[in-house]
Amino acid sequence: MNIYHKQYDVLVVGAGHAGCEAALAATRMGCDTLIVTINLDTIAKMSCNPAIGGLAKGHIVKEIDALGGEMAKNIDKTGIQFRQLNTKKGPAVRSSRAQADKKAYQDEMKGVLERQPHLDIKQVLVDELLTEDGKCIGILGHTKTAYLAKTVILTTGTFLKGLVHLGDVSYSAGRAGESSAEKLSESFLGLGFEIGRLKTGTPPRVNAHTVNFDAMEIQPGDAHPRPFSFSTEKITQSQMPCYLTYTNERTHQIIRDNLHRSAMYSGRITGIGPRYCPSIEDKVVRFSDKDRHQIFVEPEGRDTDEIYLNGISASLPEDVQVEMVRSIEGLENAEIMRFAYAVEYDFAPATQLSSTLETKRVENLYFAGQLNGTTGYEEAAAQGLMAGINAALKVRGEESLILDRSQAYIGVLIDDLITKDIREPYRMFTSRAEYRLELREDNADLRLTEIGRQIGLVDEDAYDRFQIKRKRVQEELQRLNQTSLKPSPGTQDRLKASGIDEISKPTSLADLLKRPEIHYEQIQKIAPNQRSLPKAVEEQVEIQIKYEGYIRRQAVQIDQFKKMEHVRVPDDFDYESIGGLKTEAREKLAEIRPISIGQASRIPGVSPADISILMIWVEQYKRKKRQMGT
Repeated sequence: MNIYHKQYDVLVVGAGHAGCEAALAATRMGCDTLIVTINLDTIAKMSCNPAIGGLAKGHIVKEIDALGGEMAKNIDKTGIQFRQLNTKKGPAVRSSRAQADKKAYQDEMKGVLERQPHLDIKQVLVDELLTEDGKCIGILGHTKTAYLAKTVILTTGTFLKGLVHLGDVSYSAGRAGESSAEKLSESFLGLGFEIGRLKTGTPPRVNAHTVNFDAMEIQPGDAHPRPFSFSTEKITQSQMPCYLTYTNERTHQIIRDNLHRSAMYSGRITGIGPRYCPSIEDKVVRFSDKDRHQIFVEPEGRDTDEIYLNGISASLPEDVQVEMVRSIEGLENAEIMRFAYAVEYDFAPATQLSSTLETKRVENLYFAGQLNGTTGYEEAAAQGLMAGINAALKVRGEESLILDRSQAYIGVLIDDLITKDIREPYRMFTSRAEYRLELREDNADLRLTEIGRQIGLVDEDAYDRFQIKRKRVQEELQRLNQTSLKPSPGTQDRLKASGIDEISKPTSLADLLKRPEIHYEQIQKIAPNQRSLPKAVEEQVEIQIKYEGYIRRQAVQIDQFKKMEHVRVPDDFDYESIGGLKTEAREKLAEIRPISIGQASRIPGVSPADISILMIWVEQYKRKKRQMGT
């Protein structure tokens, strides 16, 4: 075994969306960092849908940006279509989504990594984790070179014993055309980790020249696209249209007639797939009452003719895929460039991790991304960012960063992963966040930028912009609350001219804005701010005023939540000593080892009665510790 001459503070395995964020975060926080990947040409590759954001996922991207991550900046530079989703609904569930230029996104992120000082990048296939006295000290590459580091972050995606399925053909691969990591899982098992098996899939790609777009519904981007990053002033590049078509009864019959040839329905696949992003075979079987399913026809980039058929991922044989695709309106003559396939891979249930994403079994070892059972670039990037932050903080000898459920979707994501026994790919939804009115896209910077600045990820320029925005929001809120209109004839005329009902008593501008039918633009016509405000400030002011009552009620709920979160459970607490706990609760608590009473209350199998007993014992434990002077 050869030992590489340089030792690192942080070593990241894998350069997908989790690995890129982890490596950049650790390096920017002052750590000498190494990122290794099987293939340097696939850094930040979009294996499936070339898009960033979507429902709840857009929230996560905004949070990554507010903390100082890279994903939002990268999609702003390389996006080819931007859309705001759920615009007719409340601000809590409005989300951003952008179609990416797949290759440009990869190249841009690779360039960011290459230009980052104190970050080394190497093409290495990892075979084994190196440990000493219960601590991870590095990795062993396939060529028997060891790379040593104080902390190691694994972001292996779908590459652990990856197995691609296409009809009755199966072969080892992390993605089509890319080798899998066959030995690393054995290293996991040797260290005592539990390993499971999951499945995901991808749809066919077709040649644009063989698609009849005129037969489809056009899906343009927004006329005034919104950036993802709070540091991006404006999206300046042109946008490309997407299209919408549908499967039909003939499509469904072709699939039903060939289910026995599908890798998933023939029993070849044992891993569990994502419930909320099922294959087309699954849709036809599970939703047999539906006579059609949507297919979003999306370009993969500006300089390629590949078109992504979003909505028909499959593991059917190639001949069936051709027949299936050509049964769809607009795709009658389509030539498939890349066939759909399913991929199975090993994952490690995240109940084996602490809230910092450090493993409980091996110190200085962190897991992030699909390795933890998630699906989606955004969920992976968020975990990578947090693992990178916490690895760097550990190297620096500082307290870890743990975001709770009231602070960020990232907090919801990690808390769900480590407290719930997840046996299918986890995807984020707004419904998973109980405090979603507070966790909006528009206020991610107000929630998290201070934290990003404190840990050293938000630079001075970004922080200055944030402070200016925050000050302008506060000043305009103050002006609207303190400026009152009297029901004079002149005022009534101005109100009428702006489409606003008359007032019968002195009314503040803020109270006017609380009316559902009134918007900030109308207030500006009646009593304009002498200084022009950015659109983001105007929107923030309107949301805070219109939803003030709801936000105040949620703040009360968050205060109650915080009280439970602040009751800490000692790391060395002996659950076996607690009388009265159900056996299931005792086993779950001992396995997950919650850091607080609040987290304990969210563990499946732990009842409110168990929590009441636990609180009494924790208080007794702490009292004894105080009496002993420890």
